[in-house]
Amino acid sequence: MGGWRLDERARRGLLAAVLLGMPALASAGATAPEEVASSTDAAEDTLSGGVVDGVEGTGGGEPAGAATEGPTGDDSGEVMEGALAEAVPAQGLPEEQVSPVGPVPGKSEPVSEKQGKKKKKAKPGEPQDESLGENPDAVDDTAAEDKEKLRVFGRVYARASADERQKYQRSLSIPSARVGVSTSLSNLEAEVTADLADKSILKDAFVRLADDSKRFRLYGGQFKSPFLQRSLESSWDLPLVSRGLVEDYLTEVHQLGGRRLGLMGEVRLKDAWGLKLSAGVFEGAKDEAGVRMKEDVAARLSLRPFKALTVGVSTYVAEALEVVRKYAVAADAELSLGALSLTGEAITGRLPLGPFTSQLLLAHYTLPVGGREWALQPVAGFEALQLRGDVEGKGHAMVGGLNVLLGDRFKAMFQAERALRPGDEAAALEYSLQLAARF
Repeated sequence: MGGWRLDERARRGLLAAVLLGMPALASAGATAPEEVASSTDAAEDTLSGGVVDGVEGTGGGEPAGAATEGPTGDDSGEVMEGALAEAVPAQGLPEEQVSPVGPVPGKSEPVSEKQGKKKKKAKPGEPQDESLGENPDAVDDTAAEDKEKLRVFGRVYARASADERQKYQRSLSIPSARVGVSTSLSNLEAEVTADLADKSILKDAFVRLADDSKRFRLYGGQFKSPFLQRSLESSWDLPLVSRGLVEDYLTEVHQLGGRRLGLMGEVRLKDAWGLKLSAGVFEGAKDEAGVRMKEDVAARLSLRPFKALTVGVSTYVAEALEVVRKYAVAADAELSLGALSLTGEAITGRLPLGPFTSQLLLAHYTLPVGGREWALQPVAGFEALQLRGDVEGKGHAMVGGLNVLLGDRFKAMFQAERALRPGDEAAALEYSLQLAARF
């Protein structure tokens, strides 16, 4: 009678194990029939060596779920766990399968490869979720497992300023409220970005094709032309409230560079000192009457002979297929020594007013405070502009300030600038406070 009872308990335990395993097997859909059979055989072998009383019915005279000890003296709870572990494989890869009721005695629980890898935290001020229009190498610097098929990003800048030119009248503004979406495939990236705080809402709208090695690329649409290191620098990475009077004068007033509709090719050779060559044809600017002029041409070459040093040259020629009236050539260098960063750029060329030269210098130091999240960033810069020829004039600016960084998502920037801008009678002082956040 005891033998019959033992056999009945074993059959019920086996039936419970199989029933509990069916949903997992159906959802996984990857376990072969012979694997299920082997798991069932293993469960029968396990049950044959002990007594399972975890699914005892009310007819046996014991409460359901109560565990008793069979004639052999084995613990029925441990046997039941072993049977379930053999009969119910967890979903996922084979190395990630674990027992649904906890670790099996005598066996170590495997740790999946994904669980072992933690996402690297960005250092204060380090670009992470940057748009391709602001940082063309953003996707290349991201690990393959961290790349997303579709990204939505944005940023908001809120600024308060007081300018001596307006008798320190306070001014509040939202200089940038940008939102965009981008997609990244194996050989294709595309992005559309809009700035709701700008009169020209559309900022970037382009596609980028690349070969498998990412050495050759082709851009088409609206994006930054490859001219001026200060212009190509992401506004988030730039430790200044604005890009400065030289960039404003050349790009905004005389329309040399900036974002344009165009077609551009690019070559990137990391093994050859990080060589990067970009050249393209872009839509011409409008004249004073609002008529679109002929196409412009822009190009830039950069090298990284040392890990800490990057040098480059760039040029922009307006109406390259007609009589050239505006052009510029620039040389730049950037030196990064740990937390210290130094950048310099010299520009020369010709404007409708005559020849010009300009110089830009910038230094900043990132000092972590209270761990990896917070950091202080003192910044100092100088720039000068000289107009020569029939119309002569000079401009200059000195800027200094302190930035407070919170990871790569928020920063507060307080800066003071004393500048003599084109058209000013005397140098004037301006204070600025800007809060910036991005997602």
